[in-house]
Amino acid sequence: MASTEPWLMENGNLKGMSKETRHGGRTAHNMSSSSLRKKSDMTLVSKVHSELVRRLLANFQEVIFGTKLTVLFPAIPLAIVAERYGFGRPWIFALSLLALTPLAERISFLTEQIAYYTGPTVGGLLNATCGNATELIIAIFALIRHKVDVVKYSLLGSILSNLLLVLGTSLLCGGLANMEKEQKFDRKQADVNSLMLLLALLCHTLPLMLRYAGESDGPSTAEAIVNLSRVSSIVMLILYFAYLVFQLWTHRRLFEASEEEDEDDDGVSQESPVIGLWSGVTWLIGMTAFVALLSEYVVGTIEETSASWGISVSFISIILLPIVGNAAEHAGSIIFAFKNKLDISLGVALGSATQIALFVVPLSVVIAWIIGIKMDLDFNLLETGSLALSIIVTAFTLQDGTSHYMKGLILVLCYIVIGACFFVSKTPLNQTNVINLGIESSAEGIFRV
Repeated sequence: MASTEPWLMENGNLKGMSKETRHGGRTAHNMSSSSLRKKSDMTLVSKVHSELVRRLLANFQEVIFGTKLTVLFPAIPLAIVAERYGFGRPWIFALSLLALTPLAERISFLTEQIAYYTGPTVGGLLNATCGNATELIIAIFALIRHKVDVVKYSLLGSILSNLLLVLGTSLLCGGLANMEKEQKFDRKQADVNSLMLLLALLCHTLPLMLRYAGESDGPSTAEAIVNLSRVSSIVMLILYFAYLVFQLWTHRRLFEASEEEDEDDDGVSQESPVIGLWSGVTWLIGMTAFVALLSEYVVGTIEETSASWGISVSFISIILLPIVGNAAEHAGSIIFAFKNKLDISLGVALGSATQIALFVVPLSVVIAWIIGIKMDLDFNLLETGSLALSIIVTAFTLQDGTSHYMKGLILVLCYIVIGACFFVSKTPLNQTNVINLGIESSAEGIFRV
């Protein structure tokens, strides 16, 4: 095995790692991404005489060729070349979006590798921070460009995609592949995530209700909504950090991936790291830099792409960005559902949705506050309504701890209807409040008779 080669023993104490440390970084996200990895053949690398060159080649082979998504890596230089030589903006957008897919999977792989050396607690915190790094980086660059609506749309789309598309497809495929047996999962983890998502929904609903219940003078109501959103964001961040304590310390057994999953179908053992600590840190920094560069391309070309393709920015941000950007994680979730391992699939879908709703969204509000941009949690009526119905439908789907393909089909169909709604919606950026204020004025007479 590659992990026993001398160039992988950077710390010198790999054999002394405890069982808890070796498994400490294995979350549902890691397990999902590991389904897309493949075993590297080190035959040629082992024949290189220079230890330094052999180590560099081994790391390169593990990071670049150790995934089934290697074929998408050429999209990275192609996107850079397209931007450098002024290709059409839709080409830059499409290539950047494709290039983000393998990078997101490799970041998950590298955080898992680092977790083997740092231990379960630090590894869990690292996974919690980097689990949705792509969405957070895109949000930051969009905020820098004052595209608050793009931030809201993309983060909302990630939540909807995880709750309806990923979870729905997983339950549908798992149910069809295991029709002869009843599929069961642990309700305890699902209940915790559902409750936290309901709190996040409350924090999104109150600013919307405040806008409709506010006085006629817009500026004071808008200021109150921003202040309420900032307080709510702080509350959500407090809950998220409490959730980390709950997940990593007090009730860790509820979230640990089963140890029997340590070897996937390709025989890729996860018992020990395949690259060293500092190699992993270096690769992680490099991959994150490329994600930042490509995210800037995506944010800078989304409006031109929308005009060229004749598709609204809301549809691109809510539907296309989450599907393509998280394709690797989504595919892994579906693969484990096929294997009747729904706890992992639920951990991916609900875990990602919870992390975005309670960490990435409120953190974006706080970052906007720091850089002087007024971002609130009022995602408008259509968007908030879609979020509310999605969370409620998902909670009802998971309430009995069992699954079959009909549950998955219903979730997927809900996602299709919501996608169709945003496809026909042609609301321009920064115009949503104008439309909603018109609704408010007509509804004011109804509620204040």
